[in-house]
Formats: sequence, C-alpha cells, structure tokens
Amino acid sequence: MSGKKVIVLDDEPIVGERLKPALEKAGFEVETYTESQQVVDKLAKERFDVLVTDLKMRKPDGLEVMRFAKEQWPGIKVIIITGFATVETATEALKEGAVEFIAKPFKIRDLRDLVVRITTV
Repeated sequence: MSGKKVIVLDDEPIVGERLKPALEKAGFEVETYTESQQVVDKLAKERFDVLVTDLKMRKPDGLEVMRFAKEQWPGIKVIIITGFATVETATEALKEGAVEFIAKPFKIRDLRDLVVRITTV
C-alpha cells in the first residue's frame, strides 16, 4: 500500500485532522488542505492517487477541483464528501468521474476503507 498519495480538501479543518492519521495508519501519504486553490496549485505540479474533496467550497468548488484533477491526472480517483447531499449533485459528481459521493457526517473508518478499496483495484 505504501507510496499511495491522498490529498484531502475540506474547509472544516477537523475533517483533515481526523482523516489524515486514519489514512496514514492504512499506509497512505496524506496532505490536507482547507483552501481549494491550494489544492489546484498542488495538483498542477504533483500527482496524487486519490482526491477527497468537499463539494461546497469557496471558488473553485469541489466539482471544479475534481474536473481540474481529472484533467491533469486522468487516473486519479475522486471521492466527493458533502453536508449538502442531493440526488442531483450526487448524479452530477458521479457522471463527471467521482468514484463515490458521501454525505456528512460519515464514519472515518468507512472513508478509509473506501480509499483502501479503490486504490487496490
């Protein structure tokens, strides 16, 4: 598992603070951010295996970050997390290439297990 890189974007710092150690224990290298433009800048220079992004962010929003990530790194797996889940937003995210759409609150263990699963396929 070692060597797989995950980038986490959520404007609530607690999300990254809780996900980072859980994913690191599973063997991932993890970077967390609260500003979407920082993630876009990072993805412009560096490849990650998984992007976990909140949907509702200041510009660019989570879908825009996902589109950029998929354009830069077509093989990246994207998980969208949100406290504003609707059928419409889930459908749009999945249609545009997200592997999963998860409503908040979610169990850290469940998200960690999902990241493990999608990186071993």
